[in-house]
Amino acid sequence: MALSDLPDIKVLLFCILLLLYLLTLTGNTVIIVVSYLDRHLHKPMYFFLGNLAFLDICYTSTTMPQILQVLLAKTKSITFIGCVTQVFFFVVFVGTEHILLLIMSYDRFLAICRPLRYMVMMSQNVCARLAFVCWFIAVVNSTVHTSVTFRLHFCRTRKIENFFCDIPPLLSISCDDTSINEALLLSVGAFIGWAPLISIIISYIYIIVTIMKIKSEEGRQKAFSTCVSHLTVVILYYGSAIFNYAKPASAHSTSNDRLISVLYSMVIPMLNPVIYTLKNQDVKDAINRQFIQKTKL
Repeated sequence: MALSDLPDIKVLLFCILLLLYLLTLTGNTVIIVVSYLDRHLHKPMYFFLGNLAFLDICYTSTTMPQILQVLLAKTKSITFIGCVTQVFFFVVFVGTEHILLLIMSYDRFLAICRPLRYMVMMSQNVCARLAFVCWFIAVVNSTVHTSVTFRLHFCRTRKIENFFCDIPPLLSISCDDTSINEALLLSVGAFIGWAPLISIIISYIYIIVTIMKIKSEEGRQKAFSTCVSHLTVVILYYGSAIFNYAKPASAHSTSNDRLISVLYSMVIPMLNPVIYTLKNQDVKDAINRQFIQKTKL
């Protein structure tokens, strides 16, 4: 299904989304390159930021080409293997983003609440292991979901009520009993979705309490400034996800849900590098050193 059935705005939507996609690729690539090249950013916080940028590129690339193709092509179709592949990687990247945002909040918790032990508890090896565990859990989760979903028989219709292959619209066109799939979605969703969110909230309660105990106003502002970017991303990401999914079935609108999905899976990955650039002086200084100053030379 296309984002809109109105032919007059399809070309406009195509141009806007193509620009959005190019900005996402450019912004997140800059973050990855700067985090790797600039020695001032060789810290745990920016290691995970580089992972988030790479994840956003993959995340968007899983769905955006399909959206662009569906908007303009006369034949709005995808192969069965293509659908399986899209579901697998989309679920991998969604799961990874949830866990990665949790790890990033843990990093901020240690930096502010346990500063004397921070470099020991977040050493290079620990960061690499945390990143590996993050991706490993997401791959295992996606393997289970994808295999269980595509064991079903799809006989009601061939029309998927979304602009890409996702599990809920696929379950709606299956002629088998999907109760096990729905229970799996709820249970794993609680583990990978709600558990990280609750843990992030608890982490920031401790962080805010610790920051308020700092005597100098300058010290409080400096400590909180290191968390603003991550907190903004968490609010945007989880806010749109909750608005999209945490509502009764009667309140769902196919066209509205598709538009909200664009915010959830396309707009936010584009905004992440902007947020981390505008709200983080270290990143702005690194971009200046690696690109602007070298260009002048």
